[in-house]
Amino acid sequence: MKAKKHKSKSLGFDNERYLKEQTKSILSRVKKFNNKLYLEFGGKIIFDYHASRVLPGFDPNVKMRLLQKLKNKADIILCIYAGDIERRKVRADFGITYDVDAMKLIDDLREWGINVLAVVITRFDNQQSVKIFKNKLERRGVKVYTHRFTKGYPTNVNQIVSDEGYGRNEYIKTKKPLVIVTGPGPGSGKLATCLSQLYHDYKKGKKSGYAKFETFPIWNIPLKHPVNVAYEAATADLKDFNLVDPHHLKSYKKSTINYNRDVEVFPILKRILEKITGGKALYKSPTDMGVNRAGFGIVNDKIVRNAAKEEVIRRYFRYRCEYVLGFVDKDTVERADEVMKELKLKPENRKVVVPARHAGNDAKKKNKGNKGIFCGAAIELKDGSIVTGKNSPLMHAASSLVLNAIKTLAGMPDKLHLLPPNIIESIANLKENVLSEKTISLDLEEVLIALSMSAATNPAAQLAMERLKDLRGCEVHMTHMPASGDEAGLRRLGVNLTSDPNFSSTSLFSA
Repeated sequence: MKAKKHKSKSLGFDNERYLKEQTKSILSRVKKFNNKLYLEFGGKIIFDYHASRVLPGFDPNVKMRLLQKLKNKADIILCIYAGDIERRKVRADFGITYDVDAMKLIDDLREWGINVLAVVITRFDNQQSVKIFKNKLERRGVKVYTHRFTKGYPTNVNQIVSDEGYGRNEYIKTKKPLVIVTGPGPGSGKLATCLSQLYHDYKKGKKSGYAKFETFPIWNIPLKHPVNVAYEAATADLKDFNLVDPHHLKSYKKSTINYNRDVEVFPILKRILEKITGGKALYKSPTDMGVNRAGFGIVNDKIVRNAAKEEVIRRYFRYRCEYVLGFVDKDTVERADEVMKELKLKPENRKVVVPARHAGNDAKKKNKGNKGIFCGAAIELKDGSIVTGKNSPLMHAASSLVLNAIKTLAGMPDKLHLLPPNIIESIANLKENVLSEKTISLDLEEVLIALSMSAATNPAAQLAMERLKDLRGCEVHMTHMPASGDEAGLRRLGVNLTSDPNFSSTSLFSA
């Protein structure tokens, strides 16, 4: 176990200022449209850890606080793309599929006192797995609508804006002046749902409006600001890139930042809006459509720049691991490499990378001649201390890392054992002789359970266990991709994890 001091982190983002500005901006836009606005709500509505990482001080649940402020004036519609349900697409930060994420989001909103009016399954085509999901929601009392692929989209505006296009979609009755249309991940059908509602409203004589809320890219900071570059890194698998909004520049002679998909679709979207409303569209650019005020919450640009660079490196490691796992293609890895070079970054700029690799090499030297893979791990605590851990016949590297870290936080000596040998032996016996597992070393989830057992009779273990909450938000790097029990444990502890693209086992099944 090693410890090295660095300066503690400070805040670069004023959350309260942002919340005030954002609430005002949305309500102001509602008033422009006869008190009926469909707001396409992009990004993660809760647990927006990307934003909190690149904007230190940003509350990952600030959007939920925003909804609480607006809940008396807002209905919420949740969209999910049928194809994501069918393919069982996974939300990487939680390791859950998008259909499960949708149900989790409904539960999370309810816990905040906010109810979802309806769920819309978009581009529905009678897929069996989607029908099961629909039945599951309806039998739990959730109203579900299904929208088919919009005929004529994207080029035939006359067909799109007709009873054959948006008119085929069932109208969702809403009561409040603001309708927030959200969903898990990109491509969930939020825009089409908003425009479908707009079409039906205008047929009924209601002059409603549309706007977009998306945190990134931030329109009023430079194109190559690390925060905006970090967004490109986060969406490298989608092939997104930022650019100066040419429509805004032409109309207002001002440079603002948007991303390629919004810029590309704007001419068509403008024609659709004009066709629906029967007049000239209010918006002259995709930037006009937005209500985002995140840029006004930045209070320390240097801190924010450094945090965003850290996020770019995290994404670099993530895509390299996803490539060897088969989740992304080579183009995604190359795009992540390009973004790193753009900001003149190296993987080793992440402070925990080199110490983790040293720990792995140290384990290899001490076990010279022994077969097996030797893993190292490192964590940067909130005071800047670097603590390391490595695997052994008894524990995974993540397990020893966490135990070393909480001992450091509790001011305990390195040689102190938090887990009695009889507990470790008991778990090892269970794994080997009862469960017939090939390896008996303890992963992090097993160690956390063992620690809680030890805490019942060992005051030192209890004291150390109380420091687990202090690991949330800390930076961790491992020389090998974590096993499932390690990954789940680290996710629950809330650390920011990266790893080198190496497998921790030669077994195809267990890897």
